[in-house]
Amino acid sequence: MAMKHSLDMRQGQSLVMTPQLQQAIKLLQLSNQELSEFVEAELERNPLLQKAEDSDGSGAEASEPERREEMSLDDSSGMGEARDQLDAPGEDVFEPGTGSDNGMPVGASGPSAKADWSGIGAGPASDDYDVTANATSNISLNKHLHDQLQIAGLSVADNLIGARLIDETDESGYLRTTIEDVARELGADEANVEAVLQVCQGFEPTGVMARSIPECLALQLKERGRYDPAMEAMIGNLALVAKHDMKALSELCGVDKEDLTEMLAELRQLSPKPGAGFSTDTTIAVAPDVYVRELPNGMFAVELNSDTLPRVLMDKAYYAEVTALPMRDKEKEFISECAASASWLIKSLDQRARTILKVASEIVRQQDAFFAHGVAHLRPLNLKQVADAIEMHESTVSRVTTNKYMSTPRGLFELKYFFSASIPATGGGEAHSAEAVRYRIKQLIDKEDPDEVFSDDQIVEILTGYGIEIARRTVAKYRESLNIPSSVQRRRINRAS
Repeated sequence: MAMKHSLDMRQGQSLVMTPQLQQAIKLLQLSNQELSEFVEAELERNPLLQKAEDSDGSGAEASEPERREEMSLDDSSGMGEARDQLDAPGEDVFEPGTGSDNGMPVGASGPSAKADWSGIGAGPASDDYDVTANATSNISLNKHLHDQLQIAGLSVADNLIGARLIDETDESGYLRTTIEDVARELGADEANVEAVLQVCQGFEPTGVMARSIPECLALQLKERGRYDPAMEAMIGNLALVAKHDMKALSELCGVDKEDLTEMLAELRQLSPKPGAGFSTDTTIAVAPDVYVRELPNGMFAVELNSDTLPRVLMDKAYYAEVTALPMRDKEKEFISECAASASWLIKSLDQRARTILKVASEIVRQQDAFFAHGVAHLRPLNLKQVADAIEMHESTVSRVTTNKYMSTPRGLFELKYFFSASIPATGGGEAHSAEAVRYRIKQLIDKEDPDEVFSDDQIVEILTGYGIEIARRTVAKYRESLNIPSSVQRRRINRAS
């Protein structure tokens, strides 16, 4: 068969990713630290961009638009074309039509970035803009523990508890809070917090997250299989060890001088500061993207964190001064590109902040029971629910919730923590969060009578009484994910103890 070249005309639709659109998507998914670095690079590259604080004391005020103001956006900036692309199906990166083109600089005075609602009623979103800093260390103890928490197989509710406990652990590896305080802040049972702590105390390095030196040493001895009654007595009398009172120690431990010498040698091999081997050059300080505050009337206020807001402006006066000079074509092209890039960046930063606030506000509205009553009241939530409620695409919500943090009265949480699967309710009622169901199963087993251990079928019956429709195999799966033995194994453990 002979081959030949030919030209055909075909009609089709496609989404063209312009550089401006790619930048908008990139900004949306950047963390605060990455965004700050990106803005600093743009300030160095673009002579028309300037921080508001670098101006003559009044650059951030909207009352002097002739000296410092955002350039108005027209078709030459590329924004018109990009808006059409953002409206295209499958990539609704920003909500079309939001934001203002009124020339107000990003970070200048404007409407308060706050949204209020009571209980389950949503309120208006805001227009402010947020950029905060996020300092992390790749080899810090905190990061090392968080990495282990993610693969510990805990439920979302227990993950929240574990994350709080880890954040309350100091650089030496000691827990600097109490079980009671964590339980009160998160609205969880003290027994549940204690159980999560025991899981976390099994992380490396051995002895981490202990509440005292004796507990730290005991954890290390247990890991070595050397925590016998004699060692327990020695650990409980470290003051005598410090005084080298061998006679008193020998009597308390019930061992002779030779055994006591061996025990002291073992004790010297332990580390009283399990976190000492990790980097402390950079302190982890995750600055939240949004704050959630409970108001006296029971409503919640959601607002952007503007404490570290980079106030990026475009120097219109400098632009006018430069364009008035005689220039070659390449120079004119460079200045035009800088002006369009500056306008696009300011608009994208403002839109990014609006989108984060809108998503965070919907998450709080959906999970208001958690903020009011604690981890047992987490509701089932997925990206599609939030996306449908705020009329955005799921990919947008996914980008917004990545590496974004929310500071709440119950602690600091990543936005992704609030998403979980759902369990149907009996009688067609409101569905239950899978994590809340796991939490209930754990509560039931923790409180069960040692002589009357619940089988998986009995747990199904109890949950059905709570209005939760669940299969026995699902109970078994959740129980195993919580590292809880079967009813037969629990009976054997109870008899042995």
